[in-house]
Amino acid sequence: MSRHKLLLYLTLFFFSLQPSIAQEKKNSPVTIVIPSSAHVRIIFGAEKLKQALTKAGYQATITQGTRASGNQQIVVGLWSDNTVKQVASAYALTAVKDTIKEGFSIQKDAQKPLLIAGTDPSGALYGCLELASQLTETGKLPEKISLTDKPEMVLRGTCVGVQKPIYLPGRDVYEYPYTPETFPWLYDKALWIRYLDMMVENRYNSLYLWNGHPFASLVRLKDYPYAVEVDDATFKKNEEMFRFLTEEADKRGIWVIQMFYNIIVSKPFAEHHHIKTQDRNRPIVPLIADYTRKSIAAFVEKYPNVGLLIALGEAMEGVGQDDVDWFTKTIIPGVKDGLKALGKTTEPPIVLRAHDTDAPRVMKAALPLYKNLYTEAKFNGEALTTYTPRGKWAELHRTLSNIGTVQIENVHILANLEPFRYGSADFIQKSVQAMHSVYGANGLHLYPQASYWDWPYTADKTSPRLLQLDRDWIWYKTWGRYAWKSGRNRPAEVAYWGNQLAEKYGLSLDKGKDVLEAYEQTGEISPKLLRRYGITDGNRQTLTLGMLMTQLINPFRYGLLTLLYESEAPEGEMIIDYAEKDWKNEKHIGETPIQIANEVVEHGKKAVEAIDKAAGAVTQHKDEFARLRNDVYCQDAMANFYAQKARAALAVLRYKYSNDVRDLDKALPLLESSVNHYADLVKLTKDTYLYANSMQTKQRKIPMRGIDATYKTWEEMLPVYQKELTRFKHTIDSLKSTTTAIAKAPVLLKPALVTIQSPQVETYTLEKEQRVFTDTSATISDVAPELKNLKGLKLAKANMQSERTSLTFTATEPVKLLVGFFTEKNPKYLPTPELETDASANDYGQSEIKISNAILVNGLPPVNIHTYSFKAGKHTLNLGKGACLLLGFMDGNQEITPFDAGLAGNKKNIDWLFE
Repeated sequence: MSRHKLLLYLTLFFFSLQPSIAQEKKNSPVTIVIPSSAHVRIIFGAEKLKQALTKAGYQATITQGTRASGNQQIVVGLWSDNTVKQVASAYALTAVKDTIKEGFSIQKDAQKPLLIAGTDPSGALYGCLELASQLTETGKLPEKISLTDKPEMVLRGTCVGVQKPIYLPGRDVYEYPYTPETFPWLYDKALWIRYLDMMVENRYNSLYLWNGHPFASLVRLKDYPYAVEVDDATFKKNEEMFRFLTEEADKRGIWVIQMFYNIIVSKPFAEHHHIKTQDRNRPIVPLIADYTRKSIAAFVEKYPNVGLLIALGEAMEGVGQDDVDWFTKTIIPGVKDGLKALGKTTEPPIVLRAHDTDAPRVMKAALPLYKNLYTEAKFNGEALTTYTPRGKWAELHRTLSNIGTVQIENVHILANLEPFRYGSADFIQKSVQAMHSVYGANGLHLYPQASYWDWPYTADKTSPRLLQLDRDWIWYKTWGRYAWKSGRNRPAEVAYWGNQLAEKYGLSLDKGKDVLEAYEQTGEISPKLLRRYGITDGNRQTLTLGMLMTQLINPFRYGLLTLLYESEAPEGEMIIDYAEKDWKNEKHIGETPIQIANEVVEHGKKAVEAIDKAAGAVTQHKDEFARLRNDVYCQDAMANFYAQKARAALAVLRYKYSNDVRDLDKALPLLESSVNHYADLVKLTKDTYLYANSMQTKQRKIPMRGIDATYKTWEEMLPVYQKELTRFKHTIDSLKSTTTAIAKAPVLLKPALVTIQSPQVETYTLEKEQRVFTDTSATISDVAPELKNLKGLKLAKANMQSERTSLTFTATEPVKLLVGFFTEKNPKYLPTPELETDASANDYGQSEIKISNAILVNGLPPVNIHTYSFKAGKHTLNLGKGACLLLGFMDGNQEITPFDAGLAGNKKNIDWLFE
């Protein structure tokens, strides 16, 4: 044999031995050493690491308290543990000076044990999970590693709503006792384990349970035994489940936080005392305060390791001294009472939700009394609209962040995203970066991506139904990844997510990146549409169901939330602003409606191209990929629907100024095209989705009011848009055939007789020169003629501003009370009913403006009229503090088609083109 051949033979022989050598090394025992009195989180982390080792082919065991030796040992613990100190000294390491919570170090050199050292038990747990992740990815333990990591955000939490898409019989909003009949999933331990495992895998450390009044399902009160809302068997199940959930969560480093609204009492308690379960405008009374304080005390005594999230607004009058008093004189004392009963002084955390309350004022009063406080506020309202928040909303967040406690960013309902899948890593990463850089926040509270009210299911029409946990894996993974570390390199992130999606669908990396491209292109569509065309950032609007033309051309009629444009969007123009500037040849500012129309169409086109590129190569989870692909097509159709309708709206608004019917002619083909795209959307969703919006109650208003779970599908909405188009065609024809405009006679409102029990009031006719308050000289300067037959109720303005206005009356048939709200936002005036802040704002059908700019009063802002509907019988209406006008009662069966009376400036109304 020649020397060359011998060398080649030996080389081949050596390499042929490598797999067996490697396999022998993998099969050799690996011992995981943990402290003898290890924390449950360290034990849990070691078990997860053992599972990964076993799956990779290692023989793994766990021992406690063993002295470390040899390179086939993995030592896990805290820097303060003796075994860790021993190994650390071998690496010439000392305990890290950076003691940030949940941090960890992983060290390995040849012939030395592998070290996982945490600054606390959670850090050690995350260190184990990090090593297990690398082991799963590479298939072997690293021979050398030096890694230190820690989270950026202090709190990284997800949310589960213990609530329903509809109200329970005989109950109001948020009132859902914990029972197996209402929430079977709440008692599914296997599902909870899967969910908690997902959380710890993504390094979430807090779980928020949302419910209106959970205490009556979880504690018994000695003084109010009748307040419990569930039977004995269910009560025991609830106790067991809460213990199970908190123990399993603790193993994974997850803090359970129970949320509740104020002021809500249990139904049995309310019935016993002949009061309502909730009434936003009632004052704080000793009975309710005592019941709430004792409920909180009993809860803290029973579950001292569970945190509390307090929503002061919505169910009690927001922004006032009542909020301060309730928090400092009822809630905090309740927590302290519970601690005293336990003989403990360690304060459980309390999170104050800054929704519909003056959170800085409340915190200023509370911090001297209680130190372990956090604040929380919505990132983009109840939607995802921008990663460049600004304006007053940004200022509020910065104020909360500067208090000195941790400010948590709540990614709330996401009413503009559901039900379609969302996984734009780029948008989410930039959003988390904005939480730090713009808001100064250091915590995340993440809602489900869609179907919050229908947990744990998605809206997909499948059998069995899909779980949010499975379908929306990328939603949880992206937010968790960037909450841990937001400043990751963008090219590396494209590769990371490309790999994740490639593994999910059995694709090459390039095809995985195509799927990511589809996610990121569609990820821009809904945020841009809402922030430039929407009415509200709240869940009273279902963006994916579309919008009426009147909502685009006259948004103020529908209770426009201007915060959406002023703070939760880049600087730019609404459709109505753009049309006026265009007519006046003025320069446009920032992001414009036409720009967005063009951009969303392009996003949809690119998304379809990207998802189609990957489609033919999918080898795994083909059914789910098909659903994802259909979602992309849905969002493309939706983008085109909105783009064409926005263009049509601008042409229609030009007619408002020009009176030239040719502008309407230009709008017609655009509106026809929009309806055709919506028909495509109907085809794409008809057999794939159960609904568009998981909130199926009267709170939902746009595009249509969602009474009794109606108008929740695209198929239901298509006839509405077709009718709108037909009406528009007919109107154009009528305008062309009529040479002289005929003035439309006002429809007079029919007065109704009622008997007012309290307070004693005098009445006045709704005409010019009439005084509207008993204690001021303010008189009517102009009034809509439709009101001429009604009689207003004259009250003292000062009393309305200092005390809640209450009206008790009896009606023999259905009636509507007309209430005039001054258009200026000012504590002196009664706030307009807004579902964004007040869940009861439509209990009487009052949330919609019926007549805009209906009355002018000398020295006061213009007045918009809302109506409150009542059946025959005796009623008491509580309106809260602030001046308003009670403009009399009308026939309850007469309908008012909403319109703008136009008394405040030249505001020509053109809604009649479509109605």
